[in-house]
Amino acid sequence: MDWKSVVGLGSWCFHMTLQYEMQLLDELPMIYSCCIFVYCMFESFKAKNTVNYHLIFILMLFSLIVTTVYLKVKEPVFHQVMYGLLVFTLVLRSIYIVTWVYPWLRGLGYTSLGIFLMGFFLWNVDNIFCESLRSFRTKVPPFVGVFTQLHAWWHILTGLGSYLHILFSLYTRTLYLRYRPKVKFLFGIWPVILVEPPKKHL
Repeated sequence: MDWKSVVGLGSWCFHMTLQYEMQLLDELPMIYSCCIFVYCMFESFKAKNTVNYHLIFILMLFSLIVTTVYLKVKEPVFHQVMYGLLVFTLVLRSIYIVTWVYPWLRGLGYTSLGIFLMGFFLWNVDNIFCESLRSFRTKVPPFVGVFTQLHAWWHILTGLGSYLHILFSLYTRTLYLRYRPKVKFLFGIWPVILVEPPKKHL
């Protein structure tokens, strides 16, 4: 089972039960998976088969501290701030890459960040105005109220944004290793990365 499956399983458990223990399975893997994103983005321009043990230690220590504090404090705002800090780090790193290294990746990079940040924004709006949104949905037809389910939009947009960010990270890494990545669209809609091995010099 990979880390994306762990995040999905934790989220499913929490939304099915709404229990605090299941909430931890939903929210803490968000921190862990985002740390993996950070590691991949900062290691994009390293040689093959290298491991940055210092960065691994820092990210594992960060995850441990967040987990320990969150278990004791039980304050969702703390989790949101720590998660936001990781997202902010990814944003800065991505902007650096599309500004100074691979400018032609701006479309993919900014699209992934924009979609993800929109989901993150709607998540926080839903947290702040949850009661008002619930009251509003009681006064409008169901087909209108469904579009105000901002937490659902958070899952959709961050899922899509995360997928596009993985493509962006994969494209950056394989391009640096002198492979020949290409963006293709399945059925003209869904983007995927096709990677061709580097040409051999005779």
